[in-house]
Amino acid sequence: MRRRHFLELSATLGAGAAVAWSGPANARPGHDPGLDLIVAADGGGDVTTVQAAIDAAPAGALTPYRIGVRPGSYLGQVIVPADKTNLELRGLGRAPAEVLIADDRANGTLKPDGTPWGTSGSASVTVNGAGFRARNLTFANLFDEAAHPEITNRQAVAVLTRADKLIFERVRFLANQDTLYVNSTAAGVVARASFRDCYVEGDVDFIFGRATAVFDRCRVHSLNRGSTPNGYVTAPSTDITNPHGLLFTHCRLTSDAPAGTVYLGRPWHPSNDPNAIGQTIIRNSWIGAHIGATAWSDFGTWPWSEARLAEYRNTGPGALTSPDRPQLTPAEAAGNDVADFLTGSDDWHPYC
Repeated sequence: MRRRHFLELSATLGAGAAVAWSGPANARPGHDPGLDLIVAADGGGDVTTVQAAIDAAPAGALTPYRIGVRPGSYLGQVIVPADKTNLELRGLGRAPAEVLIADDRANGTLKPDGTPWGTSGSASVTVNGAGFRARNLTFANLFDEAAHPEITNRQAVAVLTRADKLIFERVRFLANQDTLYVNSTAAGVVARASFRDCYVEGDVDFIFGRATAVFDRCRVHSLNRGSTPNGYVTAPSTDITNPHGLLFTHCRLTSDAPAGTVYLGRPWHPSNDPNAIGQTIIRNSWIGAHIGATAWSDFGTWPWSEARLAEYRNTGPGALTSPDRPQLTPAEAAGNDVADFLTGSDDWHPYC
């Protein structure tokens, strides 16, 4: 019920497998001025793994270093170090589903030394390098909860980001609990990330962290866990000094869970940090019936009403009017749009 098409893709392809390449047989960097390196699981590129491509990229790049990834399944953890700046991963398939970059560990999965990986360590992909960009591919954490009842700490991150000025376009993020961890290097440090035309899927707190992140024209899909509640879309931990946390604009929030069983979010206070006054704003978006009249939840002893949680001009069967659904005023909405979150003092415009 909770494991879908991406597991089927993984099983079909297998580790390191590739699907048929529809481009020219000699499409190497020398024949494509738009790419610096090609990853191909079948050996027909420059390297066979995504990590090898990242390792081969120059450190401290000031201009984009473009890595093309041919259709296939690339299994194993991927880490983009802080000194590997301005990298781009570009899926070369016809659709994001044709390139799968994934791993399968969870928080409670044990390392070779017998200690657990933890939430951050579970990430299939970790991005520490500023200016990273990904297009037209899928990131997933394939941890199978049903197959591991002995593991109770089931946070299993598909992507963890810590860097600034990140761009994701036409990217799928697939997992269950804690799918997408948008973070920064430290509390109070602003790290911006833009997600455009993306698809994010999960169940519990599956978009979370203290980064400033904008989801523009994305589909955000809550899985049916078969429980009540069925889950929480967001768990922001925005530092009190940062006026901008998570923004969803012109998105579609969907689910096959029963009506009113999913929350829009709850405020996360890592290590009970009182300065983590999380912000989630959902505006001008379509919300399905899985969201009920009470859309926000407390997180332990931390009340949702003390966080920065709000909506503005949403539509759909889940866009209900309720005292438990705070709404921005038009004046507040005017100061909480995409440019307000992303531009910053360096005048960053991701899609110009």
